Amino acid sequence: MQKIKQLLTFLLISFACLHFSPVFAETAGTENAQHAQKNLNLSGLYLGFFPCADCKGIRTTLALNNNHTYVYISIYVGKSDREIVEKGKFSLSENGDTLVLTPKKGSTTTQQYLIDDDMLIKLDEDGNRITSDGADRYILKRKDVVKTPENAHLGH
Repeated sequence: MQKIKQLLTFLLISFACLHFSPVFAETAGTENAQHAQKNLNLSGLYLGFFPCADCKGIRTTLALNNNHTYVYISIYVGKSDREIVEKGKFSLSENGDTLVLTPKKGSTTTQQYLIDDDMLIKLDEDGNRITSDGADRYILKRKDVVKTPENAHLGH
């Protein structure tokens, strides 16, 4: 039953990621164009397994949508099978290298992640890299939802 629930959650997140298409206005400056391109490339599904003091680990899934919304799902493995789901909006820091997650309701605490190619590295509440034991495990890796073969016919 748990595997079916996880599969349905994955399919729901995948559908949400693929359903929205980005719309960017043309900009005169190359800096704005690069900023828009970076936003475009962030959309997708990110997976990780964070350290946990009183469980085996925290299975973490983050879906970033093109409309700047996100779905964040965490499961405390070995402690509970319950999925904790958070929804909200995401934005980039002024310099464009940090992703900021702001929940819709409930918690007023934002989460920050350093953007590094196809990875998001969790930062502490002050926006600094985590340096404690297991710091290298606070990483979400991008997972391609749909891969298109290079020689696939994409239409006319």
